[in-house]
Amino acid sequence: YVPSQADSVVFAALSGPPSASLNHALRWFNHISSYNDSERKGFPGETKALSAYGPDGDASESKAEDDDDDDIDLFASEDEEELAEAERLKQERIEKYQAKKEKKPTVIAKSSLLVDVKPWDDETNMKDIEDFVRAISADGLVWGVSKLVPVGYGIKKLQIAAVIEDDKISTDFLEESITANEDLIQSMDIAAFNKI
Repeated sequence: YVPSQADSVVFAALSGPPSASLNHALRWFNHISSYNDSERKGFPGETKALSAYGPDGDASESKAEDDDDDDIDLFASEDEEELAEAERLKQERIEKYQAKKEKKPTVIAKSSLLVDVKPWDDETNMKDIEDFVRAISADGLVWGVSKLVPVGYGIKKLQIAAVIEDDKISTDFLEESITANEDLIQSMDIAAFNKI
């Protein structure tokens, strides 16, 4: 803060420090009084009459102008009509939002699986295994392509793709259903699991 000639003129017009309840004015007074007379005369700016630095006119005129501002109450409570209108508008918006939300299709979480089904030995009929696996049907389960993949020593495993709806079908359900036929199937593994 750099004091100016306006500060010097107002300071000279005061008869003493302002009361302690006017803490900002008292802080300003103490700041300006920390300078001596020669320093105050050296403040930048042009020296004018005291009336040039304050508001124009006397205090009664400014008080009358201030009274005009009291007509507007920014924190006044609204009348019942405005409150009812606001409540109606709010209710309309909520209903529109609910209707829009209901129209929006729900996203069904799906997963793509690649299942390995292993037989007991090389003499097991792989066509029977595939027929048994494809016979497993449930809501949210779709079997895809399959192929026979060599494991070793002439044994082949069935590798079959499936798409499941996560909310309806679990991998535990698939494992229990596939390994239920212990005569044909030794084990089942999930080779790949991808969210769609």
